[in-house]
Amino acid sequence: MIPVARTYRGARSAAGPLLFLEGTQRAALGEWAIIRVNGQRERRGQVIDVGDKITVIQILEETIGLSPADAEIVLTGETAETVVGRELLGRSFTGVGVPMDGLPAPVGEGRRPIWGAALNPTRRVRPADFIETGVSAIDGLNTLVRGQKLPIFSGPGLPALELAAQIVEQARAPRDEPFAVVFGAVGITSRDTDVFLRRFEASGALERSIVYLNRTSDPTIERLLTPRVALTQAEYLAFEAGMHVLVVLADLTHYCEALREVAAAREEIPGRRGYPGYMYTDLASIFERAGIVQGSAGSLTQVPILTMPDDDITHPIPDLTGYITEGQVVLNRDLHRRGVSPPIDVLPSLSRLMNAGIGKDKTASEHRKWADQLYASYAQGREARMMATIVGESGLPPADRRALEFADRFEKEFINQRGLRRSMRETLEAGWTLLDTLPREDLTRIPVQMLRKRPHVDPSA
Repeated sequence: MIPVARTYRGARSAAGPLLFLEGTQRAALGEWAIIRVNGQRERRGQVIDVGDKITVIQILEETIGLSPADAEIVLTGETAETVVGRELLGRSFTGVGVPMDGLPAPVGEGRRPIWGAALNPTRRVRPADFIETGVSAIDGLNTLVRGQKLPIFSGPGLPALELAAQIVEQARAPRDEPFAVVFGAVGITSRDTDVFLRRFEASGALERSIVYLNRTSDPTIERLLTPRVALTQAEYLAFEAGMHVLVVLADLTHYCEALREVAAAREEIPGRRGYPGYMYTDLASIFERAGIVQGSAGSLTQVPILTMPDDDITHPIPDLTGYITEGQVVLNRDLHRRGVSPPIDVLPSLSRLMNAGIGKDKTASEHRKWADQLYASYAQGREARMMATIVGESGLPPADRRALEFADRFEKEFINQRGLRRSMRETLEAGWTLLDTLPREDLTRIPVQMLRKRPHVDPSA
C-alpha cells in the first residue's frame, strides 16, 4: 500500500518537544511527520499518541522559535524504518541511522520498521553457549551467554563506557562462528564519540561492528529511537543473516531521562521519582528483543549499560532493569579509587544463565566449583577487611588473615586487567593460581579429585 501524505495547517499547542494536533485522519502510531514554519528549516517529528480528538507528535529537532499556530504539519503515512544489511558492518551512524563517517548512505539489503516486538516465548530457544568477552570477572564468574540480557550497573564517574568499548573490541564467539557487534550509544559527549571511533578503528573492531552514536548535542527525543534502530539492525544480522550478534547499549539512564521528559511534557501522572508508570513495559520492549529463535542459526545478546543515580541500586532504573534481565554486573567505586580496572564487584554481580553457558559436562561442573570457591574465599576476605578496621589485622585469626591477603591479591591479579584481554583458559588459570596459595582446609568448595589435577598442590595438606 502506497503511503498517503496529509497536510494540516496550525497546531493546537506545543509543550516542550511535543506538538498537539486536532482533527487528524488515519494517523498511525510511529508515523513520520514533517513540520514547516515560514523562514525556518524543516523539522522532523513522529506520532506517539493517537486519540479521538488530539494527535501528539514528538519533534526530533530543536523547538525554539516554533509557533504552533503558524506551523504546517505533514503526516507522511510512513512509519519509522531503518536500512539493514551486512553492508553496514564497519560503519558509524547517528542515533537515527544517518551516516557520520563521510560515506554515502547505505543501500543495504532491506528496510525494517524500528518498532520491533519482543520475541515470541514459544519460539525461543534456551541459551546454552557463552560469549567470551576477554574480561575475567565476567567470563569466569558471571558468564555472558548467547541470547542473554546481562546489564552493567555503573555509577557517576565510573568507567562504564571504557568497559563497553573493551567488550566491543574483545568479544568473541567460540568456534570462530560469524560474529558481529552493534554498539548503540545514547546521550554521550562529542569527546566520547571521537574517542570511541578512534579506538574502534585502531583496534580493528570497527570492521565487524556497526556503531550508532546519539550525542548530548542531538535532540533528546532521538534517544528514544537509538536503541530501537540498533536492535533492528541486530535482529536482521541475527535472525536473517544467521550471525551471532552482541548489542551493547550505553547509557540507558539517558534513555529513561528522555522518557521522563516526554511523559512530563504530556502531563502524565508520574510514577516513582517522576518516571512514567509504564517505564517497566517500555524497557521490556527493548530488552525482550534479545534471544535465540527456533530455526535461526544466529542469536542476539544484549549488554545494556546504565548509570545508577547516587550509586543507588534501588533506584527505579536499575531496579526495573534487574526484574527484566538475567542478572547484572556491578561496578564498584572503591575498587575504581584503588586503580582496579575494570572495577567489577563480583559479589553483588550475577549471571542467572551462567550454568547454562558453561555446559553440563564434567569440565563445566569443575568450572562451577572453581567459581564458588573464588566467591567464598573473596567474600571471607571482604568480611575480614571490615573486621580489620575495628580490631586491626594483627587481631584477626590466621584463617581470616589468609582470606584478607587472598582478597587483596584477587582484586589486583584477577579482577584487575587494565585493558588486557584474557582467554577463558587464561582466566581459569589465573583463578587457580590464586587458589593454589590457600591451604587445603580453606578450600571448602573444591573436592579432592579436582585438587589432584593440580600437580603443585598437595590435596592432603
